[in-house]
Amino acid sequence: MTFTYRDHRRTVAALSRCRQLRRAMTDAERHLWQRLRGRAVAGAKFRRQHEFGPYVLDFFCPERDLVVEADGGQHYSLDGVASDTRRTEYLAARGLRVLRFSNREILQEIEGVVERIREALEMPSP
Repeated sequence: MTFTYRDHRRTVAALSRCRQLRRAMTDAERHLWQRLRGRAVAGAKFRRQHEFGPYVLDFFCPERDLVVEADGGQHYSLDGVASDTRRTEYLAARGLRVLRFSNREILQEIEGVVERIREALEMPSP
């Protein structure tokens, strides 16, 4: 089965929300975006705060079916873990791979984060 990133809609339903999220990126998201933008990692094009079905993804590389999420503290609560599990299952069912990094990892270990993203980009899509 083939899926499209907007679930067959021709317009972006959450465009204003996506734009708002781009303007209000966290420090970790901003730091990671500086490393991902302009095809800087393995020549891959990333989109930031990109709508995919009912979700807005932090970073999405459609040509390599890769999602990169920057997780703040709310992601480690019981509700946050359950929500992230549902989200990851939804994305995996559509053939996407999801990498999650804590904000701390991004801010303090950016080279390791970028290397893990590079490795994922070099692996074939499922």
